[in-house]
Amino acid sequence: MRNSAGGTPPEEAADGGRNEPARSAAEVQEWRRGLGFGSLRARIFAVNIVAVIVLAIMLLYLDTVRARLLDERSGELARQAATIAALAGELPAQQRVPALERRTFERGTRLRLYAADGALLADNWRQPGTAQFLLDDPQTQSWRRRSARFIDRALEAVGTTRPILPYEEARTDSGGQWPEVRETQRARVPSTLLRRAADGNFVLGAAAVLPGGEGVVHLTDSAADVTRILRAERLTSFWLLLGVTAITLSLSLYLARTIVRPLRMLAIAAHRVRLGRSREVVVPRLPERRDEIGALARAISDMSIALRGQIDATEAFAADVAHELKNPLASLRSAVDTLEQVAAPDLRARLLEVIRDDVARLDRLITDISDASRLDAELSRSRFELVDAAGLAAGLVSAYDVSGLPAGLTVSFEAPDAASAEVLGDPVRLAQVLRNLIDNAISFSPSPGHVRVRAERLPRRVRLSVEDQGPGVPAENRADVFKRFYSQRPEAEDFGRHSGLGLSIAASIVEAHGGSIRVDAPESGQGAAFIVELPAA
Repeated sequence: MRNSAGGTPPEEAADGGRNEPARSAAEVQEWRRGLGFGSLRARIFAVNIVAVIVLAIMLLYLDTVRARLLDERSGELARQAATIAALAGELPAQQRVPALERRTFERGTRLRLYAADGALLADNWRQPGTAQFLLDDPQTQSWRRRSARFIDRALEAVGTTRPILPYEEARTDSGGQWPEVRETQRARVPSTLLRRAADGNFVLGAAAVLPGGEGVVHLTDSAADVTRILRAERLTSFWLLLGVTAITLSLSLYLARTIVRPLRMLAIAAHRVRLGRSREVVVPRLPERRDEIGALARAISDMSIALRGQIDATEAFAADVAHELKNPLASLRSAVDTLEQVAAPDLRARLLEVIRDDVARLDRLITDISDASRLDAELSRSRFELVDAAGLAAGLVSAYDVSGLPAGLTVSFEAPDAASAEVLGDPVRLAQVLRNLIDNAISFSPSPGHVRVRAERLPRRVRLSVEDQGPGVPAENRADVFKRFYSQRPEAEDFGRHSGLGLSIAASIVEAHGGSIRVDAPESGQGAAFIVELPAA
């Protein structure tokens, strides 16, 4: 099963569906390593979970808001108790109790007056029809209310440090049962205390002493409205948290699927190539991906194909080398074996000449093979410089004139008409290209004959051409002449004089310089024209 967007499990092959041997233990370990906390997948989840953590902190922040609201409500209740105590202190003693019991509050606040010894003197809840806050029985609450009460306790356990006393009414109502009443009697200043009722709501208590210490006004009020508001906000935030968590997980899974899994597939495929199993691995190209990962997949796939081609070329080169070396070795062995049995001087001389030719041929083969095998590595280390291709060609032609040419042959050079023919390259290797082409042209040229070397400046290109007057190259063989060990020699030339690597080496050098090489028929129609085009500097 080929999965272009995601990964394949360890049991499947990394090539997307071919039947292959099971993964090695190292590959499975490499796959599982991508699931650890140090992997890109874990980092994606870690970054995306930040939003969820922020929302979770918001839930705790709501509890700080509730604490602040309760403190403000307690302060307000304490000021109200102080005000009532001051007003009650101005009333005559016989009017004080009736006045306080007739006092009503919108939220059902309970107002009680205790004597200095704690005895209950007045209670506004005694009056019929007086608004009173209600406390629910926990046993009759629904599961939703019980769940809300549980969440309140859990969040308070995390964000609250001060203890909260339970709210309970004593059987005998007296001021001594209320710590805030005792505190205000001792300190002579209003005092407050927060309690929790059995139904989960908070109950606020505030006490203020009457002027002269004649009694204490005690107010109790329910903060159920604050709890309801904050529970509604908390529920909204909770659903928002769930939604953000779901979106975050979905985005994380999407990113992990579209980023991590393809990268993991490519990493495992590259790992298999590194282990020497390149022929068994087909790197997924992810053609539907138009992003950087798709470009990376196609680049790695092209690299593996090029690597496989290089391996095939190396194997073919090794096979060709073995084949080319066997011919002169077989001839040399035959001549040596025959030499021991021949006594005639003229036959022995002819056999010795054969042996010398075979040894020279082996020497040429080994030299050219050594040059061809080192070519790629040396080109990768070469530092290109500015080279005047026209001047280089002119110097080589002059060297041929000085060193001498076969009888009846001439070599000429035609310089470019206009701008300079400068390129970026390795001058030694570019000179090798021209030498190989000129040598090839000389070997095919008849006597008398002429070899013409030209340099031309084209738009963004520099063209070098070597033309001869030989038999030419048939159109069907023009692509083969640049292959290694391909040799189609003139009939008059001695066998084994050339190794068949010269044009192949020239093509490799030209391609390494970003250029192209081809063979055409010259304008005259006779012979062959080898044309090299290089990017102009």
